[in-house]
Amino acid sequence: MLPNLTPDLELADRLFADLRARSFDGVGVTREAYGPGERMAHALVKEAAEAIGLETKADPVGNLYLTLPGADRKARQVILGSHLDSVPQGGNYDGAAGVLAGLAAVAGMKRAGFTPARDVTVMAIRAEEAGAWFPTSYPGSRGALGMLAASELAVKRMDNGRPLADHMREEGFDPGFVERGERVLGPENVAAYLEVHIEQGPVLDAEEIPVGIVTGIPGSRRLRAARVLGEYNHSGGTPRKYRRDAAIALAELAVALDEGWCRMEAQGHSMVCTFCTLATAAEAGFTKIAGEASFMLDVRSTNLRSCDMLFELLYAKVAEIEARRGVRFELGAEGGSQPALMDAGVQEGLRRAAGALGIPAKVMASGGGHDAGAFANAGIPAGMLFVRNQHGSHNPHEAMRMEDFEKACAVTQRFAAEYGS
Repeated sequence: MLPNLTPDLELADRLFADLRARSFDGVGVTREAYGPGERMAHALVKEAAEAIGLETKADPVGNLYLTLPGADRKARQVILGSHLDSVPQGGNYDGAAGVLAGLAAVAGMKRAGFTPARDVTVMAIRAEEAGAWFPTSYPGSRGALGMLAASELAVKRMDNGRPLADHMREEGFDPGFVERGERVLGPENVAAYLEVHIEQGPVLDAEEIPVGIVTGIPGSRRLRAARVLGEYNHSGGTPRKYRRDAAIALAELAVALDEGWCRMEAQGHSMVCTFCTLATAAEAGFTKIAGEASFMLDVRSTNLRSCDMLFELLYAKVAEIEARRGVRFELGAEGGSQPALMDAGVQEGLRRAAGALGIPAKVMASGGGHDAGAFANAGIPAGMLFVRNQHGSHNPHEAMRMEDFEKACAVTQRFAAEYGS
C-alpha cells in the first residue's frame, strides 16, 4: 500500500521560472546543446537536487543523474528522463517539463519519507535538440547507451562549423568514451525509462484530456540539404517553353508529395510529410526566373515502410519533373532514424497509475522523436507520458498549464513508486 504521495510542485514551478529567466533571448528561450545555455540548466537542476539530498553525478558525455536511493541498491533502476536544451528561440517547457516532472516526483517521495523498492533516477539528458545545432540525433542518450558512432563526433555545429567532439571537450566531457565504444546504461542496470514531455501537437488540448500515454515514436527519412538546379533568365523575355524554372519545379514536387501523402493516409498509413523549408537562392530577385531552389524534407511514421513508399514517389516525381522541365535535382545526403515501440508493461503501468488517481489519459502515438526511442532501441523497457500543451512546441508560445503538469507529475510519481516493487 502506497503512502499519500504528492509531487513537489513548488520546486518545479520555481525551476521553470529560473530556467526561463536565465535563458530568455528576447523572444523565447535558447539553451544550446553542449553550450552555455544547456550548461546553466544542468547546473541549476543539480543544485536543486543536492539541496533536497539526492545523489548527483554526470557521465562522460555529460548526462546528469539525480538519484533517490531505493531499498535494494543492486536492483535495476527506474529512470525518469528528458532534456534541458532547446531549439533557438524555443519554448520553456519542451524537454524541461520531463526533467522537472521527475524531480518533483522524487522530491515528493523524499519529503514523505518514502523509500522506493529500487533507485529512482532523474536523468537530464544532453543534446536531445541536437538536430537544431548539429546534424545528428540524440547524442546524449545514445552516448550513454553505447549507440553513438565515433564518426558522429566529427559532425559540425551548424552555426560555427566546430565538431561535436570539440564542444563536448569544452564542456568538460570525454568524447574518447564514445570512441572506445563504452556505455553507462543498458538492460543490465535499467528496469524502465519514462519520459514526460509536452505534447507537440493539438490533440490533447482539442479533446480536453490532460495526459497521453504514448504507444510509439516514429522513425524518419530526412533530406536536409536538397536543391533544384535550373537556369536564371529574364522573367519578361523568356517564353514558358524555354524556361528551366527551379522554383516551379520544386513547387510541383511539394504538391505531388502532399497529394501522395493524402492518398496514403486514406489507405490507412499513419505518417507526416513536411517540407520544412522551400526557398530560392540568394541570387533570385524580381524580374528573374529562379535558377536554383533548396528544400528540407522530413517524413515520419512509426512504420518505416510508409516513409519508404513516399520516398519511392519522391524519386519517381524527381525523374519526371527533371525530364519535363529541364531541371536537375540534387537530393544530398539522407538522414533519419528508426521507429521505436513503447513497452507494453510501461504503458500498462501508466494506465494503472492514471486510473488509480482518477486522471483521464489518451492512448496515442508520438509525432516527434524523443530520447525514449533510443532507450527502446537499446532493449530497455521505455515509455512516454504526454502533457496537454497549447500552441505546439519549438516556439516561444508554448503554454502548458500547471494543473496539467501536476497531473503528469502525479502519474509519474505513482508509476515510479510502483514499478517493479
